[in-house]
Amino acid sequence: MKTARKRDVTRRRVAWLSGTVAAGALLSAALPAAAAPGRASAALAACQVKGPGGPVFITGDCVDPQLNKPYVDVKRPGTITDPSSGLTVSFTYVHGGFTGTNTKFAFYFPAKDKYKGRFFQTTYPTLGDENAAPGCPEVGTSACSVVFALSNGAYVVSTNNNGGIQSGGLLAAFRSNAAAAKYSRVVAAQVYATKARPRGYIYGASGGGYQTVGSMENTSGVWDGAVPMVFGVPNAIPSFFTVQLLALRLLGDKAAEVADAVAPGGSGDPYAGLNEEQRSVFKEATRLGVPLTAWWQYASLNGGGLAATEGIVRAIDPTYAEDFWSQPGYEGEEAAVQAARIRFDTTVSAVDGDKGLTLANVPPGALMNADLEITAGPKKGQTLQIGQATGNKLEVDKTEGITPGTAVRIDNSWLIAFQYYQRHQIPPGHEYGWDQYLDANGAPRYPQRKVVVGPFLNANTAGAAADGRFHGKMIMAESTMDILAYPWSGDWYRKQVQAASGTNQSDSFRLWYMDHANHGPDLSGYAAGIGFDRLKEAREHNVGYLGEVQQALLDLDAWVTKGAPPAATTGYRIDADTQVQLASSAAGRHGIQPVVTLTAKAGASAAAGPRVEVAAGQPVNLSMAAETPPGSGKIVRTEWDFEGSGDFTAGAAKAPVGQVVRVAETHAFAKPGVYFPVVRVTSQRNGDTHTPFGLIQNLASVRVVVR
Repeated sequence: MKTARKRDVTRRRVAWLSGTVAAGALLSAALPAAAAPGRASAALAACQVKGPGGPVFITGDCVDPQLNKPYVDVKRPGTITDPSSGLTVSFTYVHGGFTGTNTKFAFYFPAKDKYKGRFFQTTYPTLGDENAAPGCPEVGTSACSVVFALSNGAYVVSTNNNGGIQSGGLLAAFRSNAAAAKYSRVVAAQVYATKARPRGYIYGASGGGYQTVGSMENTSGVWDGAVPMVFGVPNAIPSFFTVQLLALRLLGDKAAEVADAVAPGGSGDPYAGLNEEQRSVFKEATRLGVPLTAWWQYASLNGGGLAATEGIVRAIDPTYAEDFWSQPGYEGEEAAVQAARIRFDTTVSAVDGDKGLTLANVPPGALMNADLEITAGPKKGQTLQIGQATGNKLEVDKTEGITPGTAVRIDNSWLIAFQYYQRHQIPPGHEYGWDQYLDANGAPRYPQRKVVVGPFLNANTAGAAADGRFHGKMIMAESTMDILAYPWSGDWYRKQVQAASGTNQSDSFRLWYMDHANHGPDLSGYAAGIGFDRLKEAREHNVGYLGEVQQALLDLDAWVTKGAPPAATTGYRIDADTQVQLASSAAGRHGIQPVVTLTAKAGASAAAGPRVEVAAGQPVNLSMAAETPPGSGKIVRTEWDFEGSGDFTAGAAKAPVGQVVRVAETHAFAKPGVYFPVVRVTSQRNGDTHTPFGLIQNLASVRVVVR
């Protein structure tokens, strides 16, 4: 469920290595036994299918029948730099693959004196390059993930997912990753001249979260632990996207009022001012999991990954739109829904590059994600998808073969039908966000499609739909403001684990919620315009969870090697509207994220609260209190952004380092307006004020109305 105004979720990757040996140099004498596992594997049992119709189950000592001939073609020294921290690490780079497949791998080994007997492996299903990407992209192996791993004594395993799930077939979900992980131990034994088995940990976000869970459920003895991030329930795609689009269309201009109501110091009632239809749809979206606090970004919400997945859904369920508009029981027979349908004929007046078109005229209404069908000429019958639409200028998939004068039709029939798709996709298992679509007798209130698409897509990404029966240890990282993989998904998986493991869940599973975190692990994605269209205010509302994941990997290894249990599962509850409500105190919150509160008042005798009204130039007293859960570390940094500039500074008061930090600041606002001063705190396990790793953030805000 990658954030998407990007059509191409494969995201082209660039191999980036700094080395001293030519790229084609063969391993040859350095690893003379490279092919030995392929020869020795004949004596080992072949991996077997996991039940009727299930995936191949991979163990530590079976041989995947399709990935049984590893080879190494490159070995060289190299260096790589994390641009965010400036740290540079050296490594031995080993590259190879598996004969007879498209699977390729890249290993990055730290020096022997820095090696701590472990490896980290990150994954994302559509990435088809095994080499580390430059910079710090949101998913996949990168300069940042390599530097973190090597700086913490772990080597890196990275694969190309056999070309990615878009072309990699059955090997792409987890088998390529598993084969590379297993073979990396053979190479590590040669690199480090030791027989000790390296401990392995896999992690991934979004679709990579699906992959990570699937990897642990469909293997045993390959990885010792895992950190799936922003995992979605099996039926999430496309329903989590479609319900969001429905709410956006029906709310219209009221979305701004909803955002204001749930913002700090707001009324707290997002339903005020909504008509009956708007209230009903907003309630539906909320109960399916759209976080109330995430509506601050209403202006940039666009249905997430629907653009990237709807082609698959159309192929699986090709008659849905026709049935929606013609069959009884579907919303397409309602007058209000019919009024939203657009089928508008026009012509192309200009072609603007590879993806831009100017039309002679366009109908009123939102056109983003609608179809543009070519109705005449050599491309007749071809359908393009509209991306951005500004006036009569459209962004489409491609303009090849289109010329001025080409006749086209704007048709949103599929788009409108999709907005109700979640109602017709009740999953076979109990994914409780869909309970709202059942009547008092437990029967569906709407016609159901023959195929429930979500679990199919989950299985295509992960090898099988998630069921909670995993092997090893797991820390799942979820975000409370996730607009793509709704937060209750983590609770759902926890319940599956409970059902599968009974009372022993605490021996192998943790669920950590990150307050104020969104779908992306790092705010660099926002700056790059991924999903938020360069929204400057993202830093005023969200924190990243990359530091949490880094600490989770280290805590997993301590759990495996020393039996040291990690921080307890976050204290939370699921309310009647499927919203995740976190415990208010650090002691009750658990996990590893600091808890922070902020209050404001207009004078020494005034009452402090989440909202204050003052005259221009009148000082506002801001009081911050922050605390880390017991044993999770110390707060090492306190930063302020008083007027929403997006830039955080230390503030006038010197903030201490400790488990509990309280800071008071005073600020005067020169101009009338509504301001949301923000305080952001950062904690670190060892109280290290200089390390770039394991930095856990949270923030708080208040409303200041300046007259």
